[in-house]
Amino acid sequence: MGAAPDFSHFVRNDEDGRSRLDLAIDGITCAACLPDIETAMRRLPGVKLARLNLTSHRLALTYDPQQVEPGRFTGALEAIGYRAYPYEQRQVEADEQARFNLLLKCLGVAVFAAMNIMLLSISVWSGQSTSLPPETRDFFHFVSALIALPAAAYAGQPFFSSAWAAIRQRRLNMDVPITIGVTLALGLSVYETQHHADHAYFDSAIMLLAFLLAGRVLDQAMRRRTKTAAGNLAALKGENALRRDGAEWVLVPVAALAAGDRLLVRAGERVPADGVIVEGASALDESAITGETDPKPAQAGDNVYAGTVNGEGALTVDVTAAGHSALIDEAARLIEQAGAARSKYMQLSDRVSQFYAPAVHLTALVTGLSWWLFFGATAHDALVIAISVLIITCPCALALAVPTVQAMASGAFFRSGLFLNDARGLEKLGEIDAVVFDKTGTLTLPQPGIANADAIPADLLELAGRLARSSHHPLALALARSLRGGAPLPDARETAGQGVAAPYEGFEARLGSASFCDAEFLAAEAEVSAIYVRAGEKVARLDIRQSLRPDAAKIVAHLRAEKLDLHILSGDRPEAVAPVADQLGIADWRGGQKPADKIAFVERLKAQGKKVLMVGDGLNDAPALAAAHASISPIDAVHLTQAQADAVFLGEKLLPVAAAQAIARRARALMTQNLTFAILYNAVAVPVAMAGQASPLFAAAAMSGSSILVTLNALRLRGPGKRVTLLAKS
Repeated sequence: MGAAPDFSHFVRNDEDGRSRLDLAIDGITCAACLPDIETAMRRLPGVKLARLNLTSHRLALTYDPQQVEPGRFTGALEAIGYRAYPYEQRQVEADEQARFNLLLKCLGVAVFAAMNIMLLSISVWSGQSTSLPPETRDFFHFVSALIALPAAAYAGQPFFSSAWAAIRQRRLNMDVPITIGVTLALGLSVYETQHHADHAYFDSAIMLLAFLLAGRVLDQAMRRRTKTAAGNLAALKGENALRRDGAEWVLVPVAALAAGDRLLVRAGERVPADGVIVEGASALDESAITGETDPKPAQAGDNVYAGTVNGEGALTVDVTAAGHSALIDEAARLIEQAGAARSKYMQLSDRVSQFYAPAVHLTALVTGLSWWLFFGATAHDALVIAISVLIITCPCALALAVPTVQAMASGAFFRSGLFLNDARGLEKLGEIDAVVFDKTGTLTLPQPGIANADAIPADLLELAGRLARSSHHPLALALARSLRGGAPLPDARETAGQGVAAPYEGFEARLGSASFCDAEFLAAEAEVSAIYVRAGEKVARLDIRQSLRPDAAKIVAHLRAEKLDLHILSGDRPEAVAPVADQLGIADWRGGQKPADKIAFVERLKAQGKKVLMVGDGLNDAPALAAAHASISPIDAVHLTQAQADAVFLGEKLLPVAAAQAIARRARALMTQNLTFAILYNAVAVPVAMAGQASPLFAAAAMSGSSILVTLNALRLRGPGKRVTLLAKS
């Protein structure tokens, strides 16, 4: 045995004392492997969560390091026939490429052999009606054997090795019936050739392998393309960074960076870690994170994120988060989490696949014995029928029906700028028929400027900026961006929907609504949002002008065309909400809504039978988001990991909301179609095979064709996202 892997660089420790570790799993062949792996992990003491992504073969573990060592995970997986090692992007990609190359080689050999054997088989079939001499027929069978046996031995490697590993561990997977079917077909064909029989089934065995390999190559290509989204994010940080070491700048690996390091990012380079600019000014390309293609101005005091491109001047950056704590890694984690989500369709597919393989073997055995013992068939004919049943009932289509669609949906969400934050988010988003929008920071974007800044004392402006840095409300975030400088006040407390307060120079300073700051409400212009600041007896109102998100009107029109009920609930003044509602054509709107009012409104819609999507600030609207059937939050990059919604998006556009509804609804339909087709296929094909009306060749073509069909159907999911994107660009 080799040396145990070093997990120290891959374990991430949470503040609650738990640890997280991602493992790459080698040997997964189908959905039936998933419960075996997750169950084996949950049996270990201290394991709090074990979630496997069938697309990336990535196992996410959360555990108590006081109760279990990481080495026990790999040992437990090896005991049930899987190889596991720490998930490192480049190593995983290299291993996947090697496996994909092997699949392509096997497919090439199988197709070459199948084409040549089919030429010989056609000659035999046609010769049966034209009195082909037995010697010639036997010669064709012999040549077919010379081609088929070595070709099957090579092309069947992916199936044979997987089946043998499963059998050694006394379990079944999807490759076991395939291996048994191919082996029996080849063995029977050799026997028939030796005994000068009219028929041999070399063509069936090789065609089965060719069809299966074609389906597996297609499936792997689709999954790799989907998985590339998360992989590309992690790779955007680059490999090296310039770090200050004494008086010099030293080139170090990105993996060696830590919070507190000072970096130099030159023009044209990618930012290697999250941080704050301490010197320099530039324009940053944040398209990798937010999807926004326009450069964003940046200067001292601004946050920068790993993966963004420094477009102009050199920047000196103090690192605030590096390694797996960077925003880009959290985004990749959410993509990975979406791929591992368990909708009710996925759970159904998992349960059926788990028990289907034993049922396949039992059905084939009972069918063969019944024909032999009760219906007068010879042992030869009964074996042929059993082989056909074994092949035609292979659970490929059923196992692929849901995971392929989910893999495509995960990639489509990412391309649309959306990150799923809940395992059932895909399912819930596909069921919505009503949308409730918050206004501030959701339909509108706070301008990074204060309209009346010149009329406010400098000390109150500074205090407002420091309080704003302790709040998560969109208006406070805009205020913090505008009033750079000043550290957050210690011991700050935020009251959802009201404001933030903190001890300051012997009194309590407050920032928020007029009532929260004990201030007299002063009327403001309709398009202005007001936020108040109090320091002792001094009170001021800060006017922040807002504008609609650039694509809000188009996206709202699209949602209305989809027959969704639209509503606006805002804590802002009714006179500030009315112009926004008029611009967007949303008739049902309410202003001055407190968190409890929003919850009550959502509950009323639910009582009417509506499936409500709440789109609002993921922190201040958390109660309403939790009350809704599904929820989406536009969220600042700093708070991505704190979001409480089912899904979150970054950037200035509202496109992800429309894309979420379109993609989820389409995914739900495709999952239903695939499951329905897989069930109907088995309902029709199994009785036909059991009745002896399907030859092994027909069974191979039918089974493989069904698998390819559900995979191709899943590829249709790319359509909705593209249509919504074109809408936003129009």
